[in-house]
Amino acid sequence: MKMEITVTEALELINEIRKQPNDLFEMIRADVKESVGRYMSELMDTELTDFLGRKRYERIEGNCNHRNGSYARKYTLKGIGEVSVRVPRDRNGDFETKVIPRSKQYEDALREDICVMFLSGISTRTLSLISEKLIGRKICATEVSNASRQLTEAVEAWRQRDLSVEPIKYMYIDGTLFSMRIDGSIEKVPVLVSIGVTELGHRTVLGLQSGDKESATNWREMFKDLKRRGLDGSRVQLGIMDGLPGLERVFEEEFPKAKVQRCQVHVARNVLAKVPKKLKKKCS
Repeated sequence: MKMEITVTEALELINEIRKQPNDLFEMIRADVKESVGRYMSELMDTELTDFLGRKRYERIEGNCNHRNGSYARKYTLKGIGEVSVRVPRDRNGDFETKVIPRSKQYEDALREDICVMFLSGISTRTLSLISEKLIGRKICATEVSNASRQLTEAVEAWRQRDLSVEPIKYMYIDGTLFSMRIDGSIEKVPVLVSIGVTELGHRTVLGLQSGDKESATNWREMFKDLKRRGLDGSRVQLGIMDGLPGLERVFEEEFPKAKVQRCQVHVARNVLAKVPKKLKKKCS
C-alpha cells in the first residue's frame, strides 16, 4: 500500500510543527524507541530459531522442543531510553537470550554513568529523582546502590591485585583523610597510602587501607599486606615519609635493606612552622 500526501496536507503539517516543534521531537523519539524495540525482539526471535535448529512452523523428526510464545519486558538503552521488547520462550525452558541479560534492566554504559554521577557526590535519592530526565527511565535508590556496589567490587579487586610483577625501588608513605558516607552522614576517615616507584621510574599506587596514621601497628599491617600480595621487599631501596611516631622503625623492620628519608615537603613545613611570620617569605 502506497501512502500519498498532498502539498496542502504537507504545508499544514509543517505549520503545526512550527507551532509546536517539541511535538515533532517527541514523535521521533517514540518512533525510534518502537523501532529499536521491534529490532531487538526480531533479533531474539532469530536467536531462538538458531537455538532450536529450525525456522518457525518447520518440523524436525525426533525434536520435541518447540516455541512457547513470548513475554513482554522493558530495557533501557543509553541515548534512547526505555524500550519495550518481546522475549521469546521455548517449551522446555532451556533458551536464554544473550541479547538482553536476564538480570539487568539497562545496559552497562548506563551503569557506568550512574557510578560516575554517584562518585561525583550525587546522593542515591537525588540520582533516583533526576534519572528519568537523564536516561528516560526512573531508577530507584536500590538500583543506584547495586550499581555502585559493582564499582566497589572492581575497586576492591584492584586493591587486592598481585604486586609480584611490580619491581618497586622507592616507596612514598603517608596518611590522608577521605570524605566517606557513614550511617547517612559524611565523615573524614583516615586512610594509609603507599605509592611505589618502579625501576623504570613509573609511579603506581600500591595500597590504600583505612587506619590511624599515628598507629605503628596499622602501618605494620599494611606493609605485611603489600608483601603478602607479592611485593618483593628486598628490592625496595628507599622509603620517603614524614616523622610519624613509630613509622620509620616499623618500615626498617619490614624492609631491612631500605633506607629512610624524611619527606622534604614535611621538613619545609616543620621548619616554617617555627619561623616568625615576618621571616617566613624570606626563609621559604
